[in-house]
Amino acid sequence: MKKHYGNVVLVTGASSGIGKSCAEYLAGMGFKVYGTSRKAPDPREAAARETAGNGTGTAPDGDAGRAVNGCESNAVTMIRMDVCSEESVKAAVDHIIGREGGIGILINNAGMGIAGSVEDTSTDEAMLQFDTNFFGMHRVIRHVLPHMRKKGKGLIINISSVGALFPIPYQSMYVASKAAVELMSGSLRNELRQFGIRVCVVEPGDTKTGFTGNRLFVKAGGEGSAYYRKSRESIAVMEKDEMNGPDPIVVAKAVARATGRKNPPAFITVGLGYKLLVFLKRFVPRSLESFVVGKMYKC
Repeated sequence: MKKHYGNVVLVTGASSGIGKSCAEYLAGMGFKVYGTSRKAPDPREAAARETAGNGTGTAPDGDAGRAVNGCESNAVTMIRMDVCSEESVKAAVDHIIGREGGIGILINNAGMGIAGSVEDTSTDEAMLQFDTNFFGMHRVIRHVLPHMRKKGKGLIINISSVGALFPIPYQSMYVASKAAVELMSGSLRNELRQFGIRVCVVEPGDTKTGFTGNRLFVKAGGEGSAYYRKSRESIAVMEKDEMNGPDPIVVAKAVARATGRKNPPAFITVGLGYKLLVFLKRFVPRSLESFVVGKMYKC
């Protein structure tokens, strides 16, 4: 496979699920992959250890040097990044640029999900959802783009969700954050065309990952909520679909195919069934779509 954008890849949220699968799959293809998580070693501490270790401030070559940076799994170098922190994002990106001289491919995968009715969702909870899924992605893009522009090439892959296209009940803030990602990505694609930088959105459907177990529930959505029974029934349907979904390697392979294309599609829906749903959506009135989705999720 041709590496149109260079050999260095940054994958956010790479400690588990889709992010981990993408990072490991691309590393297996020969890319030099940096993955991020909030619990990985701080890149600034790693840089200080390297300076003390070799006395030059220059990172040693090869896998041994990469292992100094922290956890290593299938040649994926893990470094700390909290996408909700400007300082953390800058430190991680600067560290990679200092070692590699550039980032050819950015895969924005870091995210989380909050479940609950719109009425029960506090402003702080809604802000947390958007700060992670949307503004977190925005922070990383802003710090990576200047380096891509200097190189005159690059690929940004933003992981969204098929859910961004449908009015799924009790997932309002999650689907809204992903819908924002999709629209922002479309604008970004047009803005960056002049610099030779491509933007692609990947839309997975239900996938079997730790996302299901890590889903947060709004504080006001407990037994005292008017929505409690319906919301639990609805979310149970989602969880069953997710746990019966395909392995995240399916998404990783779709991402890998995009990296091998000089002009990847603007949007890639993963899975034949979901491709069909997205296609049929074009011909269904929104009122009918809303009704059908509601029935699917016990509303």
